[in-house]
Amino acid sequence: MDNNIPTTVPELEHWMKEHCFNFNSYSINGNPIYEGLGIEQSGNHFIWYYTERGQKQVLETFNTEAEITAYAFNQIKSDKWAKTHCIGFSADIGKITDLKNKLDSMNIEYFEDNIPYYGIERPVYRVFVLGCDILKTEHLKKKYWTEK
Repeated sequence: MDNNIPTTVPELEHWMKEHCFNFNSYSINGNPIYEGLGIEQSGNHFIWYYTERGQKQVLETFNTEAEITAYAFNQIKSDKWAKTHCIGFSADIGKITDLKNKLDSMNIEYFEDNIPYYGIERPVYRVFVLGCDILKTEHLKKKYWTEK
């Protein structure tokens, strides 16, 4: 890779793994996803597509692997959610507060949000870490990912 910028799809996959990006919403080099964006070769062309519920929609077409790799690289590195890892998921705000205190004591950057998972009156609180901080915090999921 020239200047650490991937030029092939396998290099892009390797770059994502090395920088701890998640593959939840990106099908790069054939990994399956339920919903999101991906790269696929179709004849002599490469396509950048969006898939949802098994339905693919072609968004862009490229003539070379280098072109689609550069395009996908720029899309992925600018996507905040591509490098997020949810380690806390609970309706119990006390558990989430405890998790945030642990992350603060570890000097781990995080962000949080809440979603109306059980309805407006009973939200679920989520805590995310970024990039390779997941390697230092993965063990916390066991305790702080409490909703099924």
